[in-house]
Amino acid sequence: MRQIIAMGGGGFSMEPDNPLLDQYILEQAKKQSPKVCFIPTASGDQDNYTNRFYESFNKLECSTSHLSLFEPNFSDLEAFILEQDILYVGGGNTRNMLVLWQEWGLDSILLKAYKKEIILAGLSAGSICWFEEGLTDPLNGPLYKLDCLGILKGSNCPHYDGESKRRPAYKEMIAENKMKPGYAVEDGVALHFVDEQLHISVSSRINRKAYFVNSMEYTVKELEISTKYLG
Repeated sequence: MRQIIAMGGGGFSMEPDNPLLDQYILEQAKKQSPKVCFIPTASGDQDNYTNRFYESFNKLECSTSHLSLFEPNFSDLEAFILEQDILYVGGGNTRNMLVLWQEWGLDSILLKAYKKEIILAGLSAGSICWFEEGLTDPLNGPLYKLDCLGILKGSNCPHYDGESKRRPAYKEMIAENKMKPGYAVEDGVALHFVDEQLHISVSSRINRKAYFVNSMEYTVKELEISTKYLG
């Protein structure tokens, strides 16, 4: 099975005391101690972010590593990536991340990993990147559409409840046909895709939701996706 687990927000970086989503990701590898590689490119490979990954995942049953493109810690990038079971992409600046991935050829390597059935996962930038389009926000500017890797059809908007400007901006852009219909995901919710089709929506928090947002007859419709609480 080809698998992508796209979190609107959550995991170790947002819920350090709630490992439900991270544990769910590990379980999908169907191995006793899967190899998990954290990819913090979107944060500029911040040491603090990487350290928090190790602090959290070393408490779980897995083997951990990380990929740094700013201070390369590999001799053969493709070989390093393709030996993993799970690739976990962190949040940050999605545009900068995608540009750097392309420069290194990592975008193509990630597609090879996906076809090899290595699990792709992540939150925020690490969720947006797998879709055709994502709604992203610079620190001091308006939200805008970003073209992404296109493994999954449609668009994606994370932090749907966590950042006040996201919901109205996403709905407006879809209503005006500036973005493709797609998935809006609240913090604490993960969409699990299998072979490019939505398999299940799961959450680490009670009553958190995800939606499929589409433009119909000059109005925007939010179709709520049934979500399973993992607790």
